[in-house]
Amino acid sequence: MECCHEESSQHICRDEKTILLMGNPNVGKSVIFSKLTGRQVLTANYAGTTVSFTKGDLIETKEKVSLIDVPGTYSLNATSEAENVAIQLLNEHVDAIICVLDATNLERNLLLSLDLLKKETPIIFALNLMDVAERQGITIDVQLLEEKLGARVIPTVAVRNIGLYKLIAACKAEISNPTYEGYRFIVTEDSHQQIAQDITMKVEKIENRKPTMLEKLGDWTMVPFPGIPIALLVLILSLAIVVGGGKALRATIFLPFLNEIYIPIMEWIVQRFVSEGIIYSLLVGEFGVLIKAFEWPIALILPYVFLFYIILSTLEDSGYLPRLGVLMDGLLRKIGVQGGTIIPFIMGYGCAVPAIISTRAATTKKERLVVATLVTLAIPCTAQTGAFIALLGDHSMILLLLVFFVSFFVIIVGGFILNKCIKGQVDPLLIEVPNILIPNGKSLFRKISLRTKHFMMEAEIPMIIGIVIAAVVIETGLLNATGEYVKPIVVDWLGLPEEASIALVLGIIRRELGVLPLLELDLTLLQMFVGSVVALLYLPCLSVFAVLMKEFKTKVAILVTLSTIFFAFIIGGLINQAAKMFASLL
Repeated sequence: MECCHEESSQHICRDEKTILLMGNPNVGKSVIFSKLTGRQVLTANYAGTTVSFTKGDLIETKEKVSLIDVPGTYSLNATSEAENVAIQLLNEHVDAIICVLDATNLERNLLLSLDLLKKETPIIFALNLMDVAERQGITIDVQLLEEKLGARVIPTVAVRNIGLYKLIAACKAEISNPTYEGYRFIVTEDSHQQIAQDITMKVEKIENRKPTMLEKLGDWTMVPFPGIPIALLVLILSLAIVVGGGKALRATIFLPFLNEIYIPIMEWIVQRFVSEGIIYSLLVGEFGVLIKAFEWPIALILPYVFLFYIILSTLEDSGYLPRLGVLMDGLLRKIGVQGGTIIPFIMGYGCAVPAIISTRAATTKKERLVVATLVTLAIPCTAQTGAFIALLGDHSMILLLLVFFVSFFVIIVGGFILNKCIKGQVDPLLIEVPNILIPNGKSLFRKISLRTKHFMMEAEIPMIIGIVIAAVVIETGLLNATGEYVKPIVVDWLGLPEEASIALVLGIIRRELGVLPLLELDLTLLQMFVGSVVALLYLPCLSVFAVLMKEFKTKVAILVTLSTIFFAFIIGGLINQAAKMFASLL
């Protein structure tokens, strides 16, 4: 997800051995890929984690063997852009295929397997999630399954490394001495569905038992009652952890370190080399680069980002998000999308870039456009959310919640409008509902660490650029020179001070930079709220604009961008004018 799946448009190199890692969505392919290559990639317990292929070198091999994690697909008939990537890769030259099967859904997984067995390519099956199958009372005769498929079947529990070294050994043996001997089935008139059913009946035994509490909980989350109360409880707990925990981390660790240690040290160092003046101000002044480069991304934003990633990663790995999609399908369908698009929406609260890319898993172009537009327009990324909390959290929790209410309101209203304006249909909800699981501690820690590391690498340089621009504009007096030009919109319409215009400039670079400069101004509660709403709906940052251009072409990217500017100023101004009118009537 956030820059963890290295997308490539290059064809497979024919000078190296290549293995494709294939399977249905949500069978553990990305976990297996990470283990077999040593590459850190993000995984999640829902379909659509991989929407472009990822390439790495197979470990424990003397010669170079490339392993490619292919987007999950249910068959070789593509119904989405992600599945089309899988089929294109399969049609290129490959030396072997690892087909990952979900031991808890064997019959459905075998449908893709039967398609792959027709290809003239050696194939190895990894029968994954064996521990989950055992807990569900499912027993599979692996040896008999091998006989039926005519290929090697290796039981695995990828998150615990069980069976993976056997899988590597089988890959090495298959590449050095291919055993493919043609189509492994006697050609019959039976459909693949019938063949898969027959094989499953012979190799699988299911013990009748009562469902576990975890399984009951999974069922409850997909029905209105108690599904909706559970969803509200999850939302409230998530906000409490992110907001309350973030404020606690800031107050006890980050701000004391900033104010008592970091700032005095930076000022002492600069004073030894630079005398009072513009250079001194640029380095450690009001918008000093050395101070704000630590204060904004680390002391103010990082605590909230870190806690948000803990929540998001836990929800992903537990399998709750697809269930939320089933629960929300009726509402989301009214704005022109399936319930499954709840996943890109929630991903957007982490970062809009992977959220927009993940729309490739949608089955219609209309859905892709609606989701991408709404994510860009009305969903704050985790860094911007942290900035909102830093700005409003210490002054008014009601206003902070109102910012998110505006976000939800714009999503619903904007979705209705887009649904009417964009031609096309919405396909029925076909979403993979995985087993609900207790997240694996090591995988969870690795995912949170990877996401936090990526945030620091991704945010720091653009934020420093923004801070330099802010420092130069303010310290050189350029901001005062442009005051008359921005006054009609910024001051008269939005009710913000002229200095707030710097936030509109910096917001183009990073979304949180549209909020953070407001922390340095002496604003009223109304000005804080209006500034937050404008920042919420304002221009997408440069990286979001770039991915919009890549996914939907320049015309759509420009149209979406212009609409964000329009809605930001219109809604922000209406809030300001309405509040002033209401105050005058009191």
